[in-house]
Amino acid sequence: MPTKRQTEILEKSILLIAEKGIQGFTIRNLAKKVGVTESAIYRHFKSKVSILCTILENFNNILVEFIKKLDHVELSSLDKIEYIYKNHIQEFIKNPALVSVLFAEEIFKNEKELSLKMMNILNINQDNFEKIIECGQKKNEMRNDLDKTQLALIVLASLRLMVKKWELTRYSFSLETEGAKISHTIKTLLRK
Repeated sequence: MPTKRQTEILEKSILLIAEKGIQGFTIRNLAKKVGVTESAIYRHFKSKVSILCTILENFNNILVEFIKKLDHVELSSLDKIEYIYKNHIQEFIKNPALVSVLFAEEIFKNEKELSLKMMNILNINQDNFEKIIECGQKKNEMRNDLDKTQLALIVLASLRLMVKKWELTRYSFSLETEGAKISHTIKTLLRK
């Protein structure tokens, strides 16, 4: 469980990355944003990478808990996909700066530990969608002439691309409205 100061550092880190990009995410800039010395940051985290790892771990924990709860939600498979879209979109609307971390590929490619953590998050999402699609195919709610893995990739990639466009356009459109449209389209494409 992070301390109050660690939580503040994590929150300010996400905001800093959203404002200045990963290039502007330095311990010096972070210390200014938090209002402490650089050495105070290092008392709580050994490096920038450890801060980013903690952010990803926190998101991963939230995702795992969400999926556990989703298992107990009484919805059709198609409605579960829509439910996931709505939930993720609401999280990003509440905390748009989080998109800057979760969808910033340049952060991950040169840091093996970060790459592994991000791949874990992607795999959890993909596995969850595959499980929902497979269940929908078995219940005859979804078309079963297409591979569940490929369908899961399409569902996940659609959400990811829409959220990334929303961020790149500086939140110029309603993520909720566009998410509902894409969710409806995906349900239509998957429906048997």
